[in-house]
Amino acid sequence: MSTAYLEDASGLPGGHADRVFVPETAEEIAGILREASAGGTPVTIAGAGTGVTGARVPFGGWVLSLEKFTRLEVEPGRATVGAGVLLRDLHAAAARAGQFYPPDPTETGASIGGNIACNASGSRSFRYGPTGRWVERLRVVLADGRILDLGRGEPLDFDPGTIPLPGVTKNTAGYLLRPGMDWLDLFIGSEGTLGVIAEATVRLLPAPESVLGGVVFFRSDDDAVDAVEAWRDARPRMLEYVDAPSLDLLRQRHPDIPAEARAAVLIEQELSGEDDPALDEWIERIEGSGALAEASWFATTAADRERFRKFRHNLPELVNDTVRRAGAMKMNTDYAVPLERNREMLAYYRQRLEAEFPGRYVIFGHIGDAHVHVNLFSDPADPQRATSLLLEFARKAVEFGGTVSAEHGLGKRKRHLLELQYAPEHIAAMRAVKRRLDPGNILGRGTLFNG
Repeated sequence: MSTAYLEDASGLPGGHADRVFVPETAEEIAGILREASAGGTPVTIAGAGTGVTGARVPFGGWVLSLEKFTRLEVEPGRATVGAGVLLRDLHAAAARAGQFYPPDPTETGASIGGNIACNASGSRSFRYGPTGRWVERLRVVLADGRILDLGRGEPLDFDPGTIPLPGVTKNTAGYLLRPGMDWLDLFIGSEGTLGVIAEATVRLLPAPESVLGGVVFFRSDDDAVDAVEAWRDARPRMLEYVDAPSLDLLRQRHPDIPAEARAAVLIEQELSGEDDPALDEWIERIEGSGALAEASWFATTAADRERFRKFRHNLPELVNDTVRRAGAMKMNTDYAVPLERNREMLAYYRQRLEAEFPGRYVIFGHIGDAHVHVNLFSDPADPQRATSLLLEFARKAVEFGGTVSAEHGLGKRKRHLLELQYAPEHIAAMRAVKRRLDPGNILGRGTLFNG
């Protein structure tokens, strides 16, 4: 058995399984699940393996890979996509048809099924929201072998209960149970624990005439955060943040980063053409923000925007390289807070990190949604110190009215955080939904819930 089926990008060790199935149709999935249910055999669903929470790492039982679900058909306004289609292939197919798929998770090698399972979002979520907002239909196979073809707006045939939802723009912590939710709301973000998503229909938009891209540099964090707070109302499709330690890492590949830059904000604004007044408005905003305007980078061509995309995507690669070279252990957060607590949370991160891990962290990410990622370079000989600090950050995020998972899900590595955000009765309501759809607890055993 290939070890590729026993691991994912989380690095969670110890994965093992008895068998791997690679079906080609929903009917084949149904047969496998009926057999598994009859024998009480756990089934772990395998996508592209890019997840960072260990959800696809099996601990016994069977692995069900969706790699052969590669149907990809684009038509005006929508695409039909197999669960195994990679995000980059959907983006490319939409572009060839003069359209685009708004969700833009950083890892374009992720599968669409995986994106839906954890309700992934990414850099364009500030304007367009997470994956789930763009899903119109799902084909789902339940643990008992039933195949459901579900459309947006089809109500549940049972009362799922209600849990309190945090006042954030992104939340993927557990089942987001609420009155009036539909079937799609339930399966999207359920991390493969309620059913197997075989195929989806997603909405597409016409490709914009042009896009202004910018990497705007600042002399200080305070200036950068001031700009973010002022620029939210302009509704760019991207509003991302990079801190000073991140810029120091990026200088290895981008020596033209201004020496005095201690923070950067990445923006993208869709334009209706070269005469779009939004272009001049952005020039005025940037010049009035205290930014290093003359030293910042701007582009309206696809080639230059690709340079900016690489700039943004180089950062996680450099973080991983740093971890490997230093023999460290990377630990990161996926917490988000209400927009009005953005500055406060960022300051708290910085204060505690400087006290506990000076020079051994970077902060970057989706600041438009008050959702930045802390990446901590921990000593493998003393992981508990870093674990305790990240747990402290999770508690602070919840105290501020936030979430412990904004886009990655909880999987197996972070399932312990669920009880920080929700009371026992709320987790009990989630478990009741799980029992209703998967009474034998065969799907994604150990993901989201212990036992």
